[in-house]
Amino acid sequence: MASNTFTRIVLRERPEADVLPDTFEKQTVSKDDLQAGPGEVVVQVTYLSLDPAMRGWLRDVRSYLPPVQIGEVMRAIGLGIVVQAGDGSTFKEGDIVSGSFGWTEFAVVKDKALQKITPPSGSTALDFLNTLGMPGMTAYFGLNEVGQLKAGETLLVSGAAGAVGSLVCQLGKRAGAKVVALAGSDEKCAWLEDELEVDKALNYKSETFQEDLKNAVGYLDVFFDNVGGEILDLALQRLNKNARIVLCGAISAYNSSQPRGLVNYQNIIAQRAKIQGFVVFDYTPQYPKAIRDLASALGDGTLKRKFHVVEGIENASKALLMLFSGANTGKLVLKVSDEPPAGSPRL
Repeated sequence: MASNTFTRIVLRERPEADVLPDTFEKQTVSKDDLQAGPGEVVVQVTYLSLDPAMRGWLRDVRSYLPPVQIGEVMRAIGLGIVVQAGDGSTFKEGDIVSGSFGWTEFAVVKDKALQKITPPSGSTALDFLNTLGMPGMTAYFGLNEVGQLKAGETLLVSGAAGAVGSLVCQLGKRAGAKVVALAGSDEKCAWLEDELEVDKALNYKSETFQEDLKNAVGYLDVFFDNVGGEILDLALQRLNKNARIVLCGAISAYNSSQPRGLVNYQNIIAQRAKIQGFVVFDYTPQYPKAIRDLASALGDGTLKRKFHVVEGIENASKALLMLFSGANTGKLVLKVSDEPPAGSPRL
């Protein structure tokens, strides 16, 4: 007999630095309140995306999205199955959908906040949390619109073994660039060179890293930065004239109350370089074209992807920490449930 309760995880307190065991609180909730109103659906969540940006959402500061509030379900984009459709809903039971469900096993969601997922040939629904979702859009527009990478140029990518970084590396190679990738272990570097075929992958924890970086890069045209801090400062020493620095993230500083400042910024002036931050939501109207391009590359096998799957909603907070310790390779996702079999009781 199916349980009449489900689990959700809410923000208990704002972390000062690292996410701690007391940062989040697990709650057991009755399914009796899971009723879809007009233009709404009840979704059983199957997978949730875990992303570095989630640490920023815990800060009570002005940003591109409002902070998660104390007592609120932790924000997260995910996949799910419609298990109940309200009057007038454009969805039906069994539809695969994507939306901002949060850390929960079930959610009541308005139609307008959902996207129906129909995987193109050569892809799966899970790709919409990676290559065809926010990581893919971030890599695609960050590299093409902000970085404006051209064939023959040198591209440096930090956080290269993560979801966004690994896609940037592959898109850089497809564009005809020389690609140098930075990661935090020899295993990750081997994966980047052997599987993703970057020109060179460097372990930033190596004692010879600074010299290795100088020798591998020479001077760079585009730096796609997911890390910030000391890595960004070192890259500023290796700028070609008119270089572009794409500020996608700063994972090295997300858990720090006093992030490291830049020292080598004057080289931006000397090399007439441009440093620009961006938020992927600014490119929403262009998503359909990007999805078509990326889906085509998935379909013909020229774009590869790797998932790191952690199972169980109760493991969400522990899994999130993997992003900051470098424990994952590829896209980190949380498996919340299996898709309910057709014809089975869904609530």
